[in-house]
Amino acid sequence: MDSSPSSNVHHLTYNDKQIVLVGTAHISQASVDEVREVIHQEAPDSVCVELCASRLEAIRNPDAWKKTDLFQIIKEGKTFLLLGNLMMSSFQRRIGKQLGVQPGAEMMEGVRAAEATGATLVLADRDVRTTLQRTWRSLKFWDRTKLLGQLVASIFSNEEISEAEIEAMKQGDALAEAMDALASQSPHIKRVIIDERDAYLAEKIRNAPGEKVVAVVGAGHVSGILKQIEEPHDLAELEYVPPPSSWGKLLSWGLPLLIVALIGYGFMVSGQDASLEMIQRWFFINGALSALGVLAAFGHPITIATAFVAAPFTSLNPMIAAGWVAGLVEAFLHKPKVEDFENLNEDITELKGFWRNKITRILLVVVFANLGSSIGTFVGGFAVASLL
Repeated sequence: MDSSPSSNVHHLTYNDKQIVLVGTAHISQASVDEVREVIHQEAPDSVCVELCASRLEAIRNPDAWKKTDLFQIIKEGKTFLLLGNLMMSSFQRRIGKQLGVQPGAEMMEGVRAAEATGATLVLADRDVRTTLQRTWRSLKFWDRTKLLGQLVASIFSNEEISEAEIEAMKQGDALAEAMDALASQSPHIKRVIIDERDAYLAEKIRNAPGEKVVAVVGAGHVSGILKQIEEPHDLAELEYVPPPSSWGKLLSWGLPLLIVALIGYGFMVSGQDASLEMIQRWFFINGALSALGVLAAFGHPITIATAFVAAPFTSLNPMIAAGWVAGLVEAFLHKPKVEDFENLNEDITELKGFWRNKITRILLVVVFANLGSSIGTFVGGFAVASLL
């Protein structure tokens, strides 16, 4: 294997196949130019890009948002998945807007260059939805809380990054330090988002058709791909989304049953007045915190009232979430217009845009109502138990 660690372009050989690995910064005009030049110079049989089919479709067809069925997303419980994806893309869009380069421009340049040279295009990345789901399922409660905090912090951040700093991100030492920092803060996140995708990309690249392959990947994946390019990997295993943990299911059903049991026990031991006080505390605390979440998302007054009434009941039924009910009501009262879909990509580049755009506001209503109800379940549970 022969590589040039001081360059963004790495040449290696695997089973008589020539592989040219191009490490890029995802928001960099220099990377766009370099990708185009390398592909035209090498004239490969295949071009691999760090994209999945859904991301490619999103870039090629930005108007696809206009066909989004928010009611279906809420009913299927995919609200956080969608909102998390938007939050992660907001940082890249803000930096791309600053530098005048669209996020993923270098990948699309790889797609265009492959089509121009007649090379076979290989979408080498794992589906972004699978990555997000595997990440979420791998995290414990506090890790999920930390991740949510980091996503929200990325929206509040107004830090400006120069193009020179973007280019410096492609230097191996700086990337190694960044990966080490990520691993120390959250090994689970690094394993799914970085290590697993390194393996996935390496497997797709080494099995790309033809004798010469150009692979366009983010610079953060280069070192991992170089290490794993000769190792076989099971793509089906890397695409598998594990079911929710048994502990999560036990907690989701066990806690409501415990609350009901406490109220019933209070009735038998302390009488009707005590049990009524328990019920009142439960309804007020759970409903108020869920309603407060909707208020924080600037939900409609009727949606706030709906969350207040629904949360105490939905918290006792794991099959229904307060956020789903509130989100459906908000979507009915504040139906997104065509302009909301058209302005979505622009709105998510600033904090207030998440609240201004009706689409993201509905998503925030769902998430904040659920968050308030979850907190209310624990706080209300303690309040009920304290009366025994």
